[in-house]
Amino acid sequence: MKFRKANWLAVFCCGLGLVLMGCNDQSDQNTKTFDETAHEDKHMDEHDHAHEHPSEGPHHGSLIELGKEAYHGELVHDEKSGSITVYVLDGAAKKSVPIKAESILVNVKHDGKGDQFALTAAPEESDPMGQSSRFVIKEKTLGDLLHGEGTTARLVLEIDGKSYTGDIAAHDHDHDHDHGHAEGEKHAH
Repeated sequence: MKFRKANWLAVFCCGLGLVLMGCNDQSDQNTKTFDETAHEDKHMDEHDHAHEHPSEGPHHGSLIELGKEAYHGELVHDEKSGSITVYVLDGAAKKSVPIKAESILVNVKHDGKGDQFALTAAPEESDPMGQSSRFVIKEKTLGDLLHGEGTTARLVLEIDGKSYTGDIAAHDHDHDHDHGHAEGEKHAH
């Protein structure tokens, strides 16, 4: 019995030594300084940030984050017609997300009071029957309020039985309205 235990113990110790030596050699090859790791993390964050946070939606409107980027709303304001369109988009703000809703809301606070505007469903051709990814209102007052100083606005809607709200960024009225569109082409904000 003593002979077998001794042999087993020797084999175990040799094997353990080989494993530990192998681990040490491997970790030495993959060792990075704190600065190298921090630089890689920063680069990854910048890379991810660029892909996960587009500056505008596919219709060239401003984005509204919904549910920690589970979805996005895209607000397009056509100043000539006075219409405001909100598209419901996926988390990457690239694809339409049709929802079962007849309307969605924009709640606006201004001058110490609040107003609520309902945008009605205007389904796109690709939306399934009874669903819409596009909602529209032709209301000059809402457009004016979204341009007003000291105004806050929130989009409110329901997707698959869950309520989402998102802050609508103030629209800078003093910016260049050309946006590089060809003459006569309809532009939206």
